[in-house]
Parts: sequence; structure tokens; C-alpha cells
Amino acid sequence: MVVPIGDENRPGAPTPYVNRAIVLANILVFVYMLTLSLGSLERFVFSFGAIPAEIVRGQDLYTLVTSLFIHGGWLHIIGNMIFLWVFGDNIEAALGHGLYALFYLVAGVLASLSQVLVDTQSIVPSIGASGAIAAVLGAYIVLFPGREVRVWIFPFVIWVARVNAIVFLGVWFILQFLNGIASLGVPTAQTGGVAFWAHIGGFVVGLIVGAVARRAGRQRRG
Repeated sequence: MVVPIGDENRPGAPTPYVNRAIVLANILVFVYMLTLSLGSLERFVFSFGAIPAEIVRGQDLYTLVTSLFIHGGWLHIIGNMIFLWVFGDNIEAALGHGLYALFYLVAGVLASLSQVLVDTQSIVPSIGASGAIAAVLGAYIVLFPGREVRVWIFPFVIWVARVNAIVFLGVWFILQFLNGIASLGVPTAQTGGVAFWAHIGGFVVGLIVGAVARRAGRQRRG
């Protein structure tokens, strides 16, 4: 397994308060979930996870946001938070704190809607930050294509490699396949391994935002 552990951060970059707050919020929600009985956990996931059939009927639309902070197992949250920690701070530095917060939430909602649109009858809740993080990865690849990333080739060596869209998308998707291994016991779209359209939708949003931000940066420098 290949896991990113760090990248080249620009000297003097602002402290990524928003990114750290998002990571902390996800961890706190997961810790809370660990305290629940299986029955309470299932009710929690079905109350705050995004269920496509309900979203299509215009019900519980708030779950498009709350679902972004719920994870279905240890590998699910650890994998997502590692990627968000490594790459999110750079996007926050590029967009600014306020725009990054808006980007993260809007991209996450649009990613969830992508899954809803291709699975409108599903009553299985979709949870996790994967769609929003896919957007972060998409923006990162556009804005920082030449950055070097330190990766851990588990469990052997530390290797420095350049960011590559195919490599990192491949690694990220592999982590999604492994989500269900340490499941907390409640079936979700993620632990079932079928929420790929949320990932694709989020990544496309990230590519678009990254391209716009890069063009705006060039215009300012020009």
C-alpha cells in the first residue's frame, strides 16, 4: 500500500485553520460514533447519511452536508483524513480560508448529488468525506502538478515521488475499496464499495475549480 505522508509546502504559507478544523470535526464525529450501540449507530447513520431515494424526493437535504462528516470504519476515516491533511492545506493556501471552506462544502454536496443522480432508488446511506476530498485532489493536481510528495510504501520504505494524477487517483481508489474491511457494522454505499460517482463528481468539480483558480492567479501576476 502507498500512503502519502507529506508534500512540499510553500514557505510562509498561512496556517490552514479551516483544513485542520474539518479534520478535527471528522475525528470528533467518529469518536462519538464509537460510543454508540449498534442499534443507535445504525439510526445515526440513517439519520445523517445521504440516502438517494430521500434526496430525490426533496427530503432530508441537510444530509448532503452532514454525511460529509460521517465515516463507516477505521480505514475509511484514516485514509480520508491522511489525504485531506496532506493536500488540503495547499488548496486552502491557494484559495484562502473562506473560499476553501466554501469550496470543500459545495464540492462535497455536488459529489453526493452525483451519486444520487445515478442511484436514485437506493435506500443505502452514502457517508464520508471522500467526494469532497476527491475535489481537493482534483484541484491539487491542476494547481500543483510538479509538487513532490513523500509517500510510505507500506511497510517498507519512504520514497519521494512527483504528484501524478493517475498514481494518486489509483491510490485513492484503492483506499476506497478497503473501506469496508474495518466497518463498524452498518451497511453504507462506501462500505459496499459502490459510491464511485461521488468520487468522480467531486474530482471533476476540483479540476474545474483548480483550473479557474490557476487562471485567476496567472491574470493577477500578469
